[in-house]
Amino acid sequence: MARAGPAWLLLAIWVVLPSWLSSAKVSSLIERISDPKDLKKLLRTRNNVLVLYSKSEAAAENHLRLLSTVAQAVKGQGTICWVDCGDAESRKLCKKMKVDLSPKDKKVELFHYQDGAFHTEYNRAVTFKSIVAFLKDPKGPPLWEEDPGAKDVVHIDSEKDFRRLLKKDEKPLLVMFYAPWCSMCKRMMPHFQKAATQLRGRAVLAGMNVHASEFENIKEEYSVRGYPTICYFEKGRFLFQYDNYGSTAEDIVEWLKNPQPPQPQVPETPWADEGGSVYHLTDEDFDQFVKEHSSVLVMFHAPWCGHCKKMKPEFEKAAEALHGEADSSGVLAAVDATVNKALAERFHISEFPTLKYFKNGEKHAVPVLRTKKKFLEWMQNPEAPPPPEPTWEEQQTSVLHLVGDNFRETLKKKKHTLVMFYAPWCPHCKKVIPHFTAAAAVFKDDRKIACAAVDCVKDKNQDLCQQEAVKGYPTFHYYHYGKFTEKYDSDRTELGFTNYIRALREGDHERLGKKKEEL
Repeated sequence: MARAGPAWLLLAIWVVLPSWLSSAKVSSLIERISDPKDLKKLLRTRNNVLVLYSKSEAAAENHLRLLSTVAQAVKGQGTICWVDCGDAESRKLCKKMKVDLSPKDKKVELFHYQDGAFHTEYNRAVTFKSIVAFLKDPKGPPLWEEDPGAKDVVHIDSEKDFRRLLKKDEKPLLVMFYAPWCSMCKRMMPHFQKAATQLRGRAVLAGMNVHASEFENIKEEYSVRGYPTICYFEKGRFLFQYDNYGSTAEDIVEWLKNPQPPQPQVPETPWADEGGSVYHLTDEDFDQFVKEHSSVLVMFHAPWCGHCKKMKPEFEKAAEALHGEADSSGVLAAVDATVNKALAERFHISEFPTLKYFKNGEKHAVPVLRTKKKFLEWMQNPEAPPPPEPTWEEQQTSVLHLVGDNFRETLKKKKHTLVMFYAPWCPHCKKVIPHFTAAAAVFKDDRKIACAAVDCVKDKNQDLCQQEAVKGYPTFHYYHYGKFTEKYDSDRTELGFTNYIRALREGDHERLGKKKEEL
C-alpha cells in the first residue's frame, strides 16, 4: 500500500497535464491568465504585451512552442500571455476582450496591447523573426521577407549566413545591403525582388539589413557608405558594385547578362568648393554655427541626388538675396549628409533633400520649400515657431543629471543608483522619461538612493558612455556605491523601476530574482 500513493500521484499528474504540454518546452516567461482583473492589471503595468487567445489547449500547442522562443528573445522588452478561451473560467475574459473564436477555421488570435490599450491584431508572418521584430518595434515596418513578392530574394540574417552563402553558391550573386528606414531602398526593393523571380535558377539576389552596429565589419569590407549598397559576386569573390540605384527589374536582369564595373565618371566639383553665399557645415562646426546665427535654414543633401541638384540653384539665389540684405533675416546653410554622417544620423535624415530650420539653436519643423521665393518668404516669417520645450535637464525633477566629470564621485556617495543612459532625440527614451522621473520622485527623500541620467550625445559624456558599454538607448545600469553591478532589463515603467529599487533597498535579493523571472 505504501507504494500505491506515489504511483497514483504520478497517474493523476499525467491525466491533468495535456500530453503535448508534457513534451513541449513552454517557457515560464509566458504568463497564463484567466481572470479579467489579472489581465487588466498586467496591461496597466506593462507597455508592450502580446496575448495569445486559443480555442483550446491543443489549439495553442504550436503557437506556444514558437512563442516560448520569442519570449526569451524579447525578455525585458515585451510580455507574452496566453488565455485559453475554451476553459470555463476564461470564457468571460475572452468575451470581455471581444475575442471571437467561434468560426470553425479560427483556432487562435494574437492581439497586441500597448500602453494599456488594444493596439492591433497581429497579422504578420507567424515566424520567430517576424514576431520578435514586431515586439521590438510594434509600429515599425514589416520585414522585407514578409512581402509575398520577395520570396525569391535570399534574406540574410547574420554574418555567418552571409559567409556561408558566398562559399556554397556557384551562381552569380547580387547582394543589396540596406537599412529598413532607407527611402531609396524601399523604392528599389520591388524591382529587386521582381528581378530575383525572373532570374531564379540563373542568379541569386539577396538582401541583408546591415544597419545594426554588429555588421560594421561587413560594411567596412565592402565599402558600405550609404544605403542601399549593391555588390556583385562570382564564385564567392567580390568583383564590383552595381550603382544604378534608379534601375527597374528589367535593368537589373539586363545588366546581369554581362556584368560590368561602374564606368568612371568625371568627378563633380563638390558644392562646398563652388563658392557662393550658402554656408557649408560639417559634423565639427555645425553646433557652433547655429549658436552664432539666430536664424538658419539648413539643406541636408547628397551629391548624387537629382532633386538636390534641381533645388541647389534656387537655394543659392535665396542665400545670395539674404546675404545682400542690410538687415538680414537669416542665413542658408548646407550639409553633405554622405560625408557628415553623425549629423545625418542625429537628425534622422533618410531622404534628400531634407530641410531643417534652427531658431536660436533650436530645431523647428519646416514645410515643403523648393523655390527662391518660398525660401525667402519662410526666412522673413518662419511662422513664429513656438518656444522650445525645456529639456529634461532644465526641468525641476528628482533625477540627477550627471556628466563625465562628476559621474564617479556622485555615485560613490549613493548606496543604490539606477542610471539611465540616453540620447535626447531617441523616441524610446522620450517615452520612458516620464516613468523614470516619477520613480525618482518616489525615492527623493532617501539619501542612499538615486535615479540618475547621462546624456550620451554631449561631447563630455561620449567617452563615459563608451566606457560603460552603452550600445543603444536607453540603457539602464545599476550601481552599488559607484560600482557597476548589473544591467536593468525589466519593465520600463514607474512600477517596474520602483519595485526594483524597493527590492534593493530592503535587501530582499530573493524577491528581486523572482520579480525578474516574472518580468
